[in-house]
Amino acid sequence: MKPIAWKAMPPLLLGIVLALLPAPHGLDLNAWRFFAVFASVIFALILEPIPAAAVGFAGIFLTALLGLAGPKPADSIKWALSGFSNTTVWLIFGAFMFAMGYEKTGLGRRIALHLVRILGKKTLGLGYAVTFTDLILAPFTPSNTARSAGIIFPIIRNLPVLYGSVPGETARRIGSYIMWTALAATCVTSSMFITALAPNLLAVELVRKTVGISFTWTEWFMGFLPVGLTLLLLLPYLVYKIYPPVILESPEISSWASEELTKMGKLTRRELVMAMLAFLALVLWIFGSSILDASTVAGLIITLMLLTGIVTWDDILANKPAWNALVWFATLLAMAEGLNKVGFVAWFAGSASALLTGMSPVVIMVILVTIFFLVHYMFASLTAHTTSVLAVILAAGAAVPGVPVKAFALLLCYSLGIMGIITPYATGPSPAYFGSGYISRKDFWMLGLIFGLIFLVALLGIGAPSLIATWH
Repeated sequence: MKPIAWKAMPPLLLGIVLALLPAPHGLDLNAWRFFAVFASVIFALILEPIPAAAVGFAGIFLTALLGLAGPKPADSIKWALSGFSNTTVWLIFGAFMFAMGYEKTGLGRRIALHLVRILGKKTLGLGYAVTFTDLILAPFTPSNTARSAGIIFPIIRNLPVLYGSVPGETARRIGSYIMWTALAATCVTSSMFITALAPNLLAVELVRKTVGISFTWTEWFMGFLPVGLTLLLLLPYLVYKIYPPVILESPEISSWASEELTKMGKLTRRELVMAMLAFLALVLWIFGSSILDASTVAGLIITLMLLTGIVTWDDILANKPAWNALVWFATLLAMAEGLNKVGFVAWFAGSASALLTGMSPVVIMVILVTIFFLVHYMFASLTAHTTSVLAVILAAGAAVPGVPVKAFALLLCYSLGIMGIITPYATGPSPAYFGSGYISRKDFWMLGLIFGLIFLVALLGIGAPSLIATWH
C-alpha cells in the first residue's frame, strides 16, 4: 500500500466511526453525520494525505453526494459551490496577485534593502529594520508566506554569512537572532491588519455568518493598535535579550545593502507603478469601504496591473499557489458554513455555554480565547484552525449573557496571526525559518512557547481591556 493511502486511513476511519455513533442528545442525526465528514476533512488537513485543496474539494462533494447539506440534489450542489461565489475567497486570490506584483517588479526587495541600509549598522537596528520591513509590506500582502518567506527571507538569509555565521556552531553569532526576529515580526503584523493574513479575511466572514457582526478595515486596525504597536516596538529588543546574538554591531550589512541597491539602479517605472497601485488599494480599502467592496478593489488593482504590464494573464494562469488557495478557501468556507447551516454550531454553543454558567463573562472570554490560542498546537494550518474552531468557540462565548460579543470576536480574530509563533509548522513562513538551520529544534520549540505566552499575555492584558471599554 502506498504511503498516501496509509495517511488517508485515519481521517477516513474517524469519519466512519463518528457517523456510525448515535447523535448526541439534542442534535439531529443529519447534523451529526455532517460533523463526521467535517471532522474527517479537518483531520485530513492536518495529515495531508493529498494536497489541502484536494481534501476540501473531496469533502464538499462527498457531503453533497450524501445529501447532508440539503434535502434536494439541487440544494446540495448549490451549497457545494457556494464558496466559489464568496467575495472573501476572491479577495484572498487577489492577495496572491499583489504578492506576485511585488516580486516581479522588485519593489518588495528594494523596500527591504533601504531599511537595512538605514537601520542595519547595529544588530539591534537590523532587528528593527526587518520588523519595519514586514510592517510596511503587511497591509498590502494578505499572505504572510509571500511577504515573509517570499520577500524578506531571501534577503536576510544573505546577511549572516558576512560574519561567518552559518548553520551550526556559529549560528548564534547573528543568524539566529535575525531569523527569529523576522518570524516573530511577521506573526505580529499578521494580526495587525485585516489584509495582512488570508485567514483573517476568512475569520471576518465566519464571524459575520455566526453572530452577525462585521468589522471594517479601520476598526480591526485600531482595535489591535495598542497591542501591535507595543509588541513591534519591544519585539527586536526582547529577542535581543532572550535570544541574544554574539555580534552586536553590523556595519558591513548596511554597506552590503547599499551595494545591492546600487546594483538595482534607480526606481524603475514598473516599481513606481506597483507602488502607486498598492497605495491606491490601501486608500480604497480604508476610505472606500462604503462605496466599493474590498474584493472589487482587489479586482480593480489586478485589472490595472494587467493593463500596465506589471503582470500578464499567463502569469496569473501560472500562479498555482493562487489557484490552489482559491479552491482551498472556497471549499473550507463552504464546509464551515455548512456546519452552521445544519445546526451543529448552535448545538455546540448551547452545550458549551451551559458548562460555563456561573463564571464572570470576562473570565469566560479569557478562558475561551486562551483555549482557541493553545489548540493551534494541533494544527499545521491557520486556515484549518480558523475553519474548524473559530465558529464554535465564538458561538459558545456569544451564548453567555454579558459577554461583549464584538470584543470577544476581535480577540479571537487577532489571535490568529500571533499564534503562528508557537511551532515550526504553525504558519506559512515557519518552515522557511526553521529550515534555514539557524534555529535548532530545541530552541524553536522553547522560543515558540516563550513568545507565544508573551503575545497571548499582551493580547489579553492590553487588548482585552481596551476592546471591552470600546465595544461593551
